[in-house]
Amino acid sequence: MKLKKLLFLILIIFTITSFKTTPANAMETKPVTKSREFYQLKTYILKTKQQEQITDKYLKEAYLPGLKKLGIKNIGVFKPKPNATDTLKKIMVLIPFLSMEQFLGLDEKLAKDKTYLATGAEYLDATYKQPPYMRIESVLLKAFSDHPILTKPALNSARANRVYELRSYESATEAIYKNKVDMFNGGGEIKLFDKLGFNAVFYSEVISGAKMPNLMYMTTFADQASRDAHWKSFGEAPEWKEMSGMEKYKNNVSHIDITFMYPTDYSDY
Repeated sequence: MKLKKLLFLILIIFTITSFKTTPANAMETKPVTKSREFYQLKTYILKTKQQEQITDKYLKEAYLPGLKKLGIKNIGVFKPKPNATDTLKKIMVLIPFLSMEQFLGLDEKLAKDKTYLATGAEYLDATYKQPPYMRIESVLLKAFSDHPILTKPALNSARANRVYELRSYESATEAIYKNKVDMFNGGGEIKLFDKLGFNAVFYSEVISGAKMPNLMYMTTFADQASRDAHWKSFGEAPEWKEMSGMEKYKNNVSHIDITFMYPTDYSDY
C-alpha cells in the first residue's frame, strides 16, 4: 500500500514538472529572418505619343501577364508627374525578385512563352525605323535589411492624384554611402518613416546603376498635400533632429534626386 502511494506521488510530481516546462520549451523557436529581395527599376524613355502607346500596351497586355505566369507579383508601373521642363516621356517599371537567379533567368523564360511573344509582337518585332522607345535604363537594387521585402501601400485616392516619391541619395565615397545606409537601418530612419505613416514601398541599396554609390527608396501619399505634410512632420520630429545632429551621420549625402510619379491603371499599386 505504501509502495502504491509512493508511486502515485512520483507520478504527480512528474506531471507537474512536465506541465511547467513543456510550454516554455515549445516557445523556444529561432527568429525567422526574411530574405532580402532584389528589384529591377526599368525606365523606358519615350519621344513620341505613339511610342508611349505601344510600350503601354506591351507592358499591360504582354509583359506583366508574362511575369505573373512566372510567379513574379506586385509589379509597379509608374509615370512621372507632368513637368514643363521635361520634353521626354517616361514609364518606370518596378519588378521584385526573390533571388538573383530569378532575375538572370527572366528573359530566357519569357522567350519560351508563346502567349507573351504573340501578344507583345508589335513591341517585340518593331523595326529599327520605328522603335517603341528611345532607350531603356535599368537599375538593380537590393532591399535594406530593415525592410527586406516590398510593401504595397494602402491608398484609396484616385490614381492620378497619388504621389509616389522616388528618391536617390548619392554619397561622396563607398564608405560614406555605407554610413547613410546604416542611418536608415540601425540608425532608426526607417522606423521614423514607419511611425509617421510614409507608406514606403521599398528601401534599397543600388548594386548596379549609373549614379553609384547611391541608395534609392520610394514612399507614397494620397496626394501632394499629404506628401508635403508628411515631410514637414518628418523635419520637425525630435528623432530626426537628434539623428541628423549626430557627428557620425553628418555629410553622408552629397546629392539627392527626387521623382514624383503616379501609378498607371494597370500597375499593381
